[in-house]
Amino acid sequence: MSENPRTATRTPRAQPTASSVQELAERIVSAVSQVILGKRNEIRLTTLGLLCRGHLLLEDIPGVGKTMMAKSLAKAVGCSFSRIQFTPDMLPSDITGVSIFNPKSREFEFRAGPIMAQIVLADEINRATPKTQSALLEAMEEGQMTVDGVTYRLSNPFLILATQNPIEYEGTFPLPEAQLDRFLIRIKMGYPQPQDELRILASQQYQHPLQNLQQVVSLQELLSVQQAIKDVYVAKEVQQYIINLITASRRHSDVYLGSSPRGSLALFRTAQARAAMSGRDFVIPDDVKALAEVTLAHRIIVGPAARIKNITTRTIVQDILQATPVPGASVR
Repeated sequence: MSENPRTATRTPRAQPTASSVQELAERIVSAVSQVILGKRNEIRLTTLGLLCRGHLLLEDIPGVGKTMMAKSLAKAVGCSFSRIQFTPDMLPSDITGVSIFNPKSREFEFRAGPIMAQIVLADEINRATPKTQSALLEAMEEGQMTVDGVTYRLSNPFLILATQNPIEYEGTFPLPEAQLDRFLIRIKMGYPQPQDELRILASQQYQHPLQNLQQVVSLQELLSVQQAIKDVYVAKEVQQYIINLITASRRHSDVYLGSSPRGSLALFRTAQARAAMSGRDFVIPDDVKALAEVTLAHRIIVGPAARIKNITTRTIVQDILQATPVPGASVR
């Protein structure tokens, strides 16, 4: 008997496995590593943020490859790319776009700003005033922007990769806490090793390696993997470990303001991505410990007394990790 086509069930499309997520992530990392030499760990963190659909903050001195990291990532995954050069005189409309009156149609027409791209480089974001920086808040949290009362959905995937110079530099403004909290992870690039800097000189003698970088994943592959990350299993004990770390950040004696619930969500999601990038379909405590600093340090505000002693948020996170029992381990 032939099967009724109306009652026949379609075979569901196979979801990416942990091994396929690992393979795709390695393709991206290897491609970007052709341009950004000697920074494989930083490239892995950037790729991890992309797979989590989270926004990234690259913080360091000028000239260490922050901008080139964003350009290389966009080219490797084949996403549309735009760059916003933040300056002190920039207005919010320079980011979101503006409605312009058309005398022919006698109607206002919306001219989209550079935020309407899949990967947006917010270059030197802390050179703009807090008013301009706040134009990114809705886009980062809700994937949309509102101009003149009209809401526009942003592209999928959508990633803001912001670069920031140290606040001691001339003409910089500290990012508001509300905006810092919206960045999934913060990455410090650091200087390259001398042997890597020699390779940089050789690789750019005749042309920049970015010109030869090819797309290594399709948009559909990327979207499928981003969805598959959410299926990675996180045991109740590991979830409680995350909450214990977040709670400890709020109760630490040197902390004025601890991590928000958005921090626990960030640590949860990035741990899932790290497990998948390692070829596992379950999270282990080592995933949480490896990502605690990059996901929590920028969400913690050091108390005034501790700031005088030059105690940093990085030190506080390390103290919290040492003091919080790991699941399955006994307290000495």
